Amino acid sequence: MSERSAADRLLAVLAAFDHEHPALSLTDISRRAGLSLTTAHRLAAALTAWGALERDASGVYHVGLRLWEVAALAPRGLGLRQLALPYLEDLYEATHENVQLAVRDGAEVVYIEWLSGRSAVGVHIRVGGRWPLHATGVGLALLAHDTPVAQEEYCAGPLPAFTPYTISDPARLRRALAEVRRSGVAVSERQVTLDALSVAAPVRGPDGDVVAAVSVVVPQETAQVPALTPAIRLAARGISRALGWRPVHTSPPK
Repeated sequence: MSERSAADRLLAVLAAFDHEHPALSLTDISRRAGLSLTTAHRLAAALTAWGALERDASGVYHVGLRLWEVAALAPRGLGLRQLALPYLEDLYEATHENVQLAVRDGAEVVYIEWLSGRSAVGVHIRVGGRWPLHATGVGLALLAHDTPVAQEEYCAGPLPAFTPYTISDPARLRRALAEVRRSGVAVSERQVTLDALSVAAPVRGPDGDVVAAVSVVVPQETAQVPALTPAIRLAARGISRALGWRPVHTSPPK
């Protein structure tokens, strides 16, 4: 096995942090990054000096604000969130349910915004959280508008199940994606938790490509998909327009 580069080791230190491990000791960093204690100490010190990490009085390391500043420059991160937020707030006011905005990263969705009320159904997501594409409404909305080749590659891969209702059969997933393209919305029912249903719609960028998806998650028992669909489509269309997308209107034949 070839020796890891300096960049690989540096990134391994940052990758040691996640939502389940937001605070790490130097020993924890060494173990999770697969580095010697000496190397972990040297790299953590360099990252702390730059501001990517912060060290508290007890010696425990946390992710630093400098990374937040850099992440804010990502066009699919805070920039998209800021443009979308007024439409997400309108959607929340119309439903008073969980409202989510997500983008795709490989075979997963990454949630970049989430609005929720006290009485909304509990969801297993958070800003920065990830889920496989096939198990969520936003994921289905994103995957359905990918190329046929990419869709087939995803269908051929592992499709983990989280409940008995998770789409884990490739043929069923293909049918679900075709229905998303036909109807313009994705419905994910009891795929992640048994008490929740989500309805999602794609968000398009300036060139018409789907760049994100917006969804509402409601209690499964009282969900009324036809009633939710217009509001979700309106929000997705508003965000798309804010991003510079303009629908193409064709003139009727004379």
